[in-house]
Amino acid sequence: CPVEVSKRAEEEADTPDLEGQSDDSSNEGDASGDTEMDFLRGLFSRTLGLSSGEKVLDELTLDGVARYILSGKCKNIICMVGAGISTSAGIPDFRSPGTGLYANLQKFNLPYPEAIFQIDYFKKHPEPFFALARELYPGQFKPTVCHYFMRMLKDKGLLTRCYSQNIDTLERVAGLEGEDLIEAHGTFHTSHCVSFLCRKEYSMDWMKINYSHLNLPARFFTTMKMDFPRCDLLIIMGTSLQVQPFASLVNRVSNSCPRLLINMEKTGQSEFGMGLFGFGGGMDFDSDKAYRDVAHLSSCDDGCMALAELLGWKAELEEMVKREHALIDSKDAKKKDKEATPSSRSAGAEAGNSDKTE
Repeated sequence: CPVEVSKRAEEEADTPDLEGQSDDSSNEGDASGDTEMDFLRGLFSRTLGLSSGEKVLDELTLDGVARYILSGKCKNIICMVGAGISTSAGIPDFRSPGTGLYANLQKFNLPYPEAIFQIDYFKKHPEPFFALARELYPGQFKPTVCHYFMRMLKDKGLLTRCYSQNIDTLERVAGLEGEDLIEAHGTFHTSHCVSFLCRKEYSMDWMKINYSHLNLPARFFTTMKMDFPRCDLLIIMGTSLQVQPFASLVNRVSNSCPRLLINMEKTGQSEFGMGLFGFGGGMDFDSDKAYRDVAHLSSCDDGCMALAELLGWKAELEEMVKREHALIDSKDAKKKDKEATPSSRSAGAEAGNSDKTE
């Protein structure tokens, strides 16, 4: 029967408290347009919690981020990652024209690309997802430099959590454990039957597929309320920040928390209406009011290696990648030898029987 991997708890919208609304009646009729705009900006900022915070970075560059990490003031780093961190491993992302997964789903005659990840469509037409899952199944790919950079953050006691949109399990292969991860869209690691009367769980070895993007796990919502308010640095890598509610997590950190985007293009920027009032819940890289958001435009691997170099970790990261990939290759070779041994014995036995017959 069809199998899914996670349950969703509906996100509860936080109701903002209105506080400190100033009485502008004394200036009624005299206020200039600028004063009225300042009042509205202040009102919306207080109401929506969007007021500017303290500037923590001495420079809105990768160098500034590195100096902040090395200062000792940055102790709780959260990473938000998407398909872009796995492309160098050979796994296509979702949205790249011509090469992304969505572009290659046309052969399934889907009503729209995202249908392949929706439970109602899956229950009626499971074949497209299973075909896709076979292409993404763990064991075929090695973690990237970016995955091991996050592992290094963990080893150095700086990683609070990694929030991932990916189902390829490469974060786990790189050394992050269950407690280090929020796999927002599921994972190949566990599966269960979608039937309400069944719900039987299946291991990765038994099933060798896992349905993603069905529902966000309840742990996603409970953990984010604990993690993001205490975050000292948010690192966003390889995601278009177009899928909600995952994308909205960038707004969950405090107004003083620096946010670093490592991506091929800028994303997650403020909506026009927000920018008009001089604030925004999204990212602000370029306006004259920018004070905490940094965009480093490059591949995720190159960006992580550049940051590691600025931190003095480059050689350590290169050695980790080399060592861990060698271990994976060694395990794969032993597995292949073990699988080949029964075949060799069977072939030898058949040859022996043939000699006796003759």
